[in-house]
Amino acid sequence: MGAGPAGIYAADHLIKADPDVTVDILDKLPTPYGLIRYGVAPDHPRIKEIINALFRILDNPRIRFIGNVAYGVDVKPEELSRFYDATIVSTGAEKDRALDIPGIDLQGSFGGADFASWYNGHPDVSRDWPLEATEVAVIGAGNVAVDVARILAKTADELLVTEIPDNVYQALKASPVTDVHLFSRRGPAQVKFTPQELRELDHSPNVEVIVHPEGIEFDEGSLEAMRQTRHVKMCVDILQNWAVRDPRDRPRRLHLYFLQAPVEVLGEDGKVVGLRTETQELTGDGWVRGTGEFTDWNVQAVYRAVGYLSSALPDLPFDTKTGTIPHAAGRVLDLDGEPIPGMYVAGWIKRGPVGLIGHTKGCSGETVASLLADADQLAKAPAHDPAEVIAYLEQRELPYTTWEGWQKLDAHEIALGEPLGRKRVKVVARDEMTGISKH
Repeated sequence: MGAGPAGIYAADHLIKADPDVTVDILDKLPTPYGLIRYGVAPDHPRIKEIINALFRILDNPRIRFIGNVAYGVDVKPEELSRFYDATIVSTGAEKDRALDIPGIDLQGSFGGADFASWYNGHPDVSRDWPLEATEVAVIGAGNVAVDVARILAKTADELLVTEIPDNVYQALKASPVTDVHLFSRRGPAQVKFTPQELRELDHSPNVEVIVHPEGIEFDEGSLEAMRQTRHVKMCVDILQNWAVRDPRDRPRRLHLYFLQAPVEVLGEDGKVVGLRTETQELTGDGWVRGTGEFTDWNVQAVYRAVGYLSSALPDLPFDTKTGTIPHAAGRVLDLDGEPIPGMYVAGWIKRGPVGLIGHTKGCSGETVASLLADADQLAKAPAHDPAEVIAYLEQRELPYTTWEGWQKLDAHEIALGEPLGRKRVKVVARDEMTGISKH
């Protein structure tokens, strides 16, 4: 369950390990690729090239993609055990992790994951987004925070070469934003974004990236992180260079602040009118503590990008603290800590929303190894004929999609983009996607 990288890599591990195995990958969305399609910013063509590798896996005749089928709604564990010897849950994480500070629920306070879903044309998100602020705060120090800040700061015409839907282009074009302020609680050696993500902030001819030098500080923990990890040292070098360069005259500005922890979203009449932060100091080990010095920033919108969070699934255990399904090497555990026969987990819902694509591949490999070790003891599904799955979906009149249907939709989106000089234009509405993909 789940056609993002974790689910696709798990299928690849399975078919490579056993020539007799066939795999169905079901997803609640009509399309494959998960957050690669709906989470990665549209101006990241190199990152999106991972789709080419995932395509080659899904194009294997021993793997079948079935989209627009939601776990717990369209199929439940009893149906899965009827059709499949084992199930790997790889539904990922697409919700925003909460930020528990006063004012976070004011009008004008948003989640970065929700915003990413909107600008990526997710079918379950409203087509409208209120871009009314001239000054915006983004809270976070990871790749999602950087993506959100960059999309907010760029002009819409710069993004028109990407696959953004027309409603996103029109909304961004009307945005009055002049300044985007990105706040990191810790120092420059503790940021979680990659050097590539950081450099891309500075590629726009319309956006001046300003690193405020007050937070460019290092302790022994910071120096050790730079010695130990090459990409940390690269990020620090970039930030230091930007902090001392001469300003350039550009119509929009993206400000980077370090050692500033958000403590309150300020409001009037139920709307955001500012953000209050507390200056932090490094404690010697790369961590920070508050100094009691506060600053109020004049912003009219706040975006929190402090991490993704998985959702609980019906009839499966869920750890609300970690946002994960309890497991042992990928084997799903019941409330007594015992493995549930035939039920496995992979990806972010297994280990939390951390790590890059390479980590996901290794995570899926561990889960598949556990499944294969258990294979001889697993109960065989009574309805083994693959056609029975399709018969069940059609009996319920579910508008499911297929791999062939996805290729129709893919070709349609590419064709929409061709006369505009774009790689594709995304179709957003679910019923339109399923109609184009009709099996």
